[in-house]
Amino acid sequence: MGIKIYNPTSAGRRNASVNDYSELTTSKPEKSLCKRIKKSGGRNHFGETTVRFRGGGARKIYRVIDFKRNKDGVPGKIATVEYDPNRNCFISLVNYSDGEKRYILAPNGIKVGDVIESGDVAEPKTGNAMRLSAIPSGMEIHNIEMTAGQGGKLVRGAGSSAKIAAKEGDWVTVILPSGEMRMLRKECRATIGQLSNADYQNIKIGKAGRKRHMGIRPHVRGKAMNPVAHPMGGGEGRSNGGRHPCSPTGVLAKGGKTRNPRNTSNKRIIRRRKNIRQGQLVL
Repeated sequence: MGIKIYNPTSAGRRNASVNDYSELTTSKPEKSLCKRIKKSGGRNHFGETTVRFRGGGARKIYRVIDFKRNKDGVPGKIATVEYDPNRNCFISLVNYSDGEKRYILAPNGIKVGDVIESGDVAEPKTGNAMRLSAIPSGMEIHNIEMTAGQGGKLVRGAGSSAKIAAKEGDWVTVILPSGEMRMLRKECRATIGQLSNADYQNIKIGKAGRKRHMGIRPHVRGKAMNPVAHPMGGGEGRSNGGRHPCSPTGVLAKGGKTRNPRNTSNKRIIRRRKNIRQGQLVL
């Protein structure tokens, strides 16, 4: 795993870097686990733009990932480590002993030929999945369920991992990569290890065209628009908008709470995520 830097033959090359993908073992996905995804361009079923600055981009094929890891007691062998255009970590194809094939999120350090397993009887090693109650405290975990049987929802980004801090009764306290400390039911499953492609955060995009390949269109500032197009637009000369930052429909962008008040999982947060504001760490 490493980052490749090219000779500065142009401004885009000078400021760009790419992953060398030395960990990957194949470039062809498993056809039985692939699906076509239709692009929406940020539009809903009425054709109205609900997410701005989306559109275009390279065509992608979706790989069906096993986030539930519920194939208990059946050992599987790692067949490949592959690139997935739909996520920033790598994925691995697992061939189970009963003949079934599934994709999983590839942990860091996993190799072709390694044997993984799911269930509480499995050994607590990298790549194995089990309930939180069966994982020793202090171990790095990823792909964590918030509701038992729902599939992994937390810690799925490249290079990320969480840690089990404590266990008490039916609840397990987990420290997430953001610094948030949260309580989860002991029946929820997680996979042991840190996710692959940790160098992803050090890659520089380098040029605008690379963003267009990702399906992201140019982002226009509100204060650079006309008053008819945005509440912060207009004014004589270069103005600062004349009001607090907001969306084109006037919804405030900073300082407001965006979580659903009916979300019961908020009650299980012991410590909020860490925020850095003006050089101070706010917990």
